[in-house]
Amino acid sequence: MRSKKPTVVLAAAMCGSLALASCGGGGPTAVGGKLSNDKVVIGLLNDQSGVYKDLSGPNSKVAIQMAIDDYKAKYGDKAVAKTIEIVTADHQNKPDIANTKAQEMYDRQNADIILDVPTSSAALAVATQAKAKKKLFINVTAATTALTGASCNKYTFHWAYDSYMLAHGTGAAMVAQGGKNWSIVYPDYAFGQDMNKRFTAAVKEAGGTVTQSIPTPFPNDNFATFITKAASTKPDVIGIMAAGGDLVNFVKQFNQAGMRDKATLAVGLMFITDIHSLGVDQFAGTTFTDAWYWNFDAQNRAWADRFTAKTQTRPSFAHAGNYSAALQYLEAVQRAGTDNSDAVVKELEGKKLNDVFLHNGTVRAADHRVLHDAYLAKVKTKAEVTEDWDYEKILSTIPADKAFGPVSADCKM
Repeated sequence: MRSKKPTVVLAAAMCGSLALASCGGGGPTAVGGKLSNDKVVIGLLNDQSGVYKDLSGPNSKVAIQMAIDDYKAKYGDKAVAKTIEIVTADHQNKPDIANTKAQEMYDRQNADIILDVPTSSAALAVATQAKAKKKLFINVTAATTALTGASCNKYTFHWAYDSYMLAHGTGAAMVAQGGKNWSIVYPDYAFGQDMNKRFTAAVKEAGGTVTQSIPTPFPNDNFATFITKAASTKPDVIGIMAAGGDLVNFVKQFNQAGMRDKATLAVGLMFITDIHSLGVDQFAGTTFTDAWYWNFDAQNRAWADRFTAKTQTRPSFAHAGNYSAALQYLEAVQRAGTDNSDAVVKELEGKKLNDVFLHNGTVRAADHRVLHDAYLAKVKTKAEVTEDWDYEKILSTIPADKAFGPVSADCKM
């Protein structure tokens, strides 16, 4: 059998010439494969007009296009996917709309894969469609662990983060800092319910107590009564599990009510865009768990500079996660020599991956949870900020094998 070493060396050299493109998976370049419809179609389905618009939204299309550009630059004429299109839709954070849009993408627009999909209820609807259509879905921005639990399936991958990662990072850290008694406020839908469950378990495991959990409507712009109720038991910590625009509204009203002097604020899920929207002073000192930070190291910053040149804003971890998911999907197509879903799944399962987003990444074959390093972070004070958007101080790295939970017994692939 002819040795494949020269091809491997060539692939490594090509990776070296394009520092930001992933070399995840390695192996020889597959050529001569067959694409359905003679092209690859990537669907971006997310909130493009509501409370989650800034944290991902339209700018995730820019991130995906960057992945396409890097893939083409790396492989040139040897690229299996020579024609790659992006189609987009706004699911408005509603599962019924997400379900319909996913069907349209898979059936009418011939999408080979759907990416992103914030709002856990929407993500679960898309996972159902992915399973039915036998098309890929890489979720980047929903937190629910059901995607790798009871709703796991062969064609769905959970890429960036989940509620277990957030809870066991932030919850344990806050209890260790003396925050023993908690009140939790959460949006009353799949994401918030899962976050409440996971944070309650993590706080108790660390030796703390959750005295009350308070559901709120989603979306919501008036949290006054919920803040008052949360403070009524005089907790050490008030944990807010809302995200995006709802988080910004909550924190603004929390500070206006003078709660900073009465309880420590714990944020379940925060994006750099949230801090920028409200101002670093409003979040200063807040501890949280982050999946990625644009100014963590030179590689992240270089990629962020490219993104900023195109968008005039710094990337959130959702933008970097969408880049990574698109790039690794295309790398899997390259290795498989085809966009056939089963073949691509085989090329992703069990792979060790490293790119600008995934540090020490592994695609866990048993449930398609992507394991990678996460970070315990703290929002800087205004005096500590030396440049615009540099709002986070990374306190520690949570290793990939500690950041995420074990395989759920509910997952039946």
